[in-house]
Amino acid sequence: MDVFETLLAHFGPRGWWPAKTPFEVAVGAILVQSVSWQNASRAIANLEVAGYLDPRRLDEAPEAEIASLIVSSLYYRQKAKKLKAFTRVLVRDFGGDIARMLSGPTHEVRKMLLSIYGIGSETADSILLYAGEHPIFVVDAYTRRIFARLGVWDETVTYEEMQSYFLAHLPHDVRLFKEYHALIDGVGSQYCMRTRPRCSSCPLSGQCLYARGERSMEGGPT
Repeated sequence: MDVFETLLAHFGPRGWWPAKTPFEVAVGAILVQSVSWQNASRAIANLEVAGYLDPRRLDEAPEAEIASLIVSSLYYRQKAKKLKAFTRVLVRDFGGDIARMLSGPTHEVRKMLLSIYGIGSETADSILLYAGEHPIFVVDAYTRRIFARLGVWDETVTYEEMQSYFLAHLPHDVRLFKEYHALIDGVGSQYCMRTRPRCSSCPLSGQCLYARGERSMEGGPT
């Protein structure tokens, strides 16, 4: 919570996830895989203009057309397949109702999402938290790097270990989880880069072993 309060004081509330509907959250969670949000948001805007931020219309759209609209998201052919796979399940099994799709016990909904082509842990958890209001903490590469440099773990930590750490040390509050993930991505993208991090201006420099020269770039002791 000390880290959270420090980041919140620096950035202010980030209002994440930027989307008009839960379905748009899910689309964004797929498109942002391995790419910056700026690139993903351009792809989302193209889908919106074409009228494809509607589950049924996206389900009926030709895959090649979807791919042509999301080029900015990179790996656009694979992501078009992923969007179609997700939307097919949403329309076929849940009548296009994403609230219905995401209702039920978190572990059961998560298992269902992970069974869909192209949906991994981070994407599933982003959909669960930001579209379904499930109290699950989303971790990513920024989380691994930042907290390794803070001295919490090594870079070899798994997704499940990182997630379990946050769930064990934070109150299970959806609003807190949403804001914390957004703040971590803020400091990771603006200060704690993989190479040439901006330690001198980072809001976490006073708490960071790496900034004090006590931790290597990879998160191990110097």
